Amino acid sequence: MNFQECSNYLEDVQKLGVKFGLDNVRTVLEALYFPHFQYPSILVAGTNGKGSVCAMITRILSLHGFRVGLFTSPHLVSVRERIRIGDTLITKKAFSHRLTFLKEKIEALILAKKLLHHPTYFEILSCLAFLSFKREKVDIAVLEVGMGGRFDATNVVLPLMSVICTISPEHQKALGETPGQIALEKSGIMRPDVPVVCGAEDPEALAVLKKRAKELGSSFFQVFNKEDSFHFSHGSQSREFFLRTSKDVYSFSPGLLGHHQGKNAAIAIVAAEHLSRIWKNLKKNHILHGVETARWEGRLELFSENPPVLLDGAHNEEGAQALKTYIQESVSMPVILVFALMRDKKIEQLADVLFPLAERVILTRFPYFRAASPEKIQKRTLKYKDKIVLESDVFKAVRRAVHEAKEQKTVVIAGSLFLVGEVKKLFPDGL
Repeated sequence: MNFQECSNYLEDVQKLGVKFGLDNVRTVLEALYFPHFQYPSILVAGTNGKGSVCAMITRILSLHGFRVGLFTSPHLVSVRERIRIGDTLITKKAFSHRLTFLKEKIEALILAKKLLHHPTYFEILSCLAFLSFKREKVDIAVLEVGMGGRFDATNVVLPLMSVICTISPEHQKALGETPGQIALEKSGIMRPDVPVVCGAEDPEALAVLKKRAKELGSSFFQVFNKEDSFHFSHGSQSREFFLRTSKDVYSFSPGLLGHHQGKNAAIAIVAAEHLSRIWKNLKKNHILHGVETARWEGRLELFSENPPVLLDGAHNEEGAQALKTYIQESVSMPVILVFALMRDKKIEQLADVLFPLAERVILTRFPYFRAASPEKIQKRTLKYKDKIVLESDVFKAVRRAVHEAKEQKTVVIAGSLFLVGEVKKLFPDGL
């Protein structure tokens, strides 16, 4: 298959939906001679911050000269973004060749009745990443866990370290209603005697994670364990974070914007500290430079400067609160908000966080079958009807926002990474 045929194949597979369990992935990887056991891995789970922490850890390791495989989701513009070596996306040629090989293996397994169900979109891409990292001879792989943890396709590896970022309500039908239930699902990435680095702060979630780590005999390193161990200094032209660990003191200014990215950087630093103890020696200056130079698109990304246009996924309450904090601290208000999200998200709650910040809210819809229509969003946010307009075409919605903002206001485009990706596709050269 060429790259377009691969894209068509994956689009068809995506219609199969989501299926929990590890049997499919294990069967496929056995047929590939267990590529995921050919290099050490780090598993990174959590509600928010996973991608950013993965990017920072990858940057830190790359600065030390290691060949690092990075697997993340979702992608913004090209599916190739999900599989990288350091900052470099897998090539179209390698992607197409390896996916063709993988597709043939899957079809043979189905024919032999070794696979009872066709692997899902995420399962296929996970296997493709494992295979690619073996063929690219990586020194280590950094793997972002998808939904949950226990039954996620990435959870077939035997990690060198498990990292859990934040725990907050999301995917509650699948993961549980309470922070404790969600934490239990995330704790599925823990292994006996494998260290756990935890950035979660919710007391209920923390109690569950600590208990599980103790049951497994795993060292548990809580990043934010004391009130004065992490703090922030915000000046007119600078923002600096301070972290004190049991080993050292760090002062840093993350390359990624927002107070929450300071916390993500702290998680990455603590992970690097412990990785230095159990794997390879890592230098403090490279660790700091890594969190200060890491890049991760679509997360408080300044897409344009005149007028300022800010892109952010902000697809759940925790993400929306982080965006709100950044807007209040660093952006001229009010803003023009372009908003779209999945229909299974908490529309009213996200609106209550973000809509009061905006002078105008332009509701739109990205081209994905799970996207909520502007009309549905409007019906569930009627108390903001005086500031809402509907524009189902994303291109026109963004153009209208930019026109209304002129040079005096900031445009914020938020609600889903799928919306961010669509904007990047429509405006590849910026606005």
